[in-house]
Amino acid sequence: MKIFVTGATGYIGFAVATALRRAGHEVWGLSRSDAKASRLARHEIRPVIGNLRDPSQFLQVAASCSVLVHAAVDHDADMFEVDRAAVQALLAAAARGPQPKTFLYTSGVWVYGDTRGEPADETTPVAPPARVASRPGIEQLVLSASQVRSIVLRPGCVYGASGGLTGTWFRAAYEEKVVRAVGTGANRWTMVHVDDVADCYVRAAESGLAGEIFNVTDRSRACIRDLTAAVCCITGVTNPVLFTPVAEAAAKLGSFAECLALDQHVDSRKAVARLGWQPRHGGFIDGIATYHAAWQAWRHGA
Repeated sequence: MKIFVTGATGYIGFAVATALRRAGHEVWGLSRSDAKASRLARHEIRPVIGNLRDPSQFLQVAASCSVLVHAAVDHDADMFEVDRAAVQALLAAAARGPQPKTFLYTSGVWVYGDTRGEPADETTPVAPPARVASRPGIEQLVLSASQVRSIVLRPGCVYGASGGLTGTWFRAAYEEKVVRAVGTGANRWTMVHVDDVADCYVRAAESGLAGEIFNVTDRSRACIRDLTAAVCCITGVTNPVLFTPVAEAAAKLGSFAECLALDQHVDSRKAVARLGWQPRHGGFIDGIATYHAAWQAWRHGA
């Protein structure tokens, strides 16, 4: 299949684009710069120079593909306005042609809010914190699109390779000699390895399904206190983890602080049953020596 991926040079998007290419598909990837485009070309992904704020730069390519994967995020203040406009443009491109196209939208488990120890699945009502309050509306825009096979994927907190959120812990350990976390440390993140995420996207792209939501999380259930203690151990940090109350952290991080303090348990059995997907990584703590070494290699440009 011919597949177009937005955010192809980003953390999740690059993993997805390369996994799709390794699965034998022709892949085009959106890149903001020539420098990043060369990285895509080295991995047999055809670069398309552009950005989400000007869909005219990539819609012709998108319309020529049979699968569109939206994995890009614009982190500016108007991120969801940009996201909605990009989704609308991509859905219009996906509706062109005689055959229905598949559209994969990247959401996230934060839309469930705090699950208070109870497992949330795709039928659980969403309760998004302010940071992602606009996301469920965009999900529904995607799922209600006509003439398009739409699928929404909700990955957990992603780790592995260059790091994701866990990479910020490694960075602080080396640059500040302290690891920081928001809240008390008793909360649990629902997590997933970046390669497991990519595998789920490949399966969704090839599934022929439509109108579905899939959670994408592993089975690890470690609390933030244990996760950050493992980071301190592997990096040699002897200072205690600095836990910052949400209200105090919000002064610096804004609405992001509330998301970091969420306590979540999210079930992904639907992806296992419908897509044949299985998370193959046991959790961040289980492989922390490997993830630490990988983060160091990425940090030094290896």
